[in-house]
Amino acid sequence: MYRRPGVERFIREMHAHFELAVWTSSTRLYAEPVVAELFPAGITPSFVWSRERCTRRFDPDTHDFEWAKSLDKVKRRGYALERVLIVDDTPKKLERHYGNLVRVKPFEGDPADTELHGLVEYLPTLADATNVRRIEKRYWRKARMSSGA
Repeated sequence: MYRRPGVERFIREMHAHFELAVWTSSTRLYAEPVVAELFPAGITPSFVWSRERCTRRFDPDTHDFEWAKSLDKVKRRGYALERVLIVDDTPKKLERHYGNLVRVKPFEGDPADTELHGLVEYLPTLADATNVRRIEKRYWRKARMSSGA
């Protein structure tokens, strides 16, 4: 496992603004120890979901199966989708919920990666939004730079 630079600060800062949860398309056997390793003492995600909560879908472009995340499952847990943000590096997994997606670049072990540093500045600006789905988030890096952050 590679720790993305800034992950501990990111989790601490986001915990101050949001209720945190983890949903990965990896298996539960992988997800649970990773979450236990990444989350600092005193911060526990509201839930940790793995592949078992994803929906397996056929991708006609790649002729392969993909694990999609249907936020309807989150809604059934009582969360208003207008207030749910999901940070993910694979938009295909959330194609039915683009309004909830804050896309990040995949992490491949680069110690100079700054993606989470930028998110620490950007995501709190959405914390009080009535409907995050209506906010354009595809260009969050540029919006952050133009605000001087």
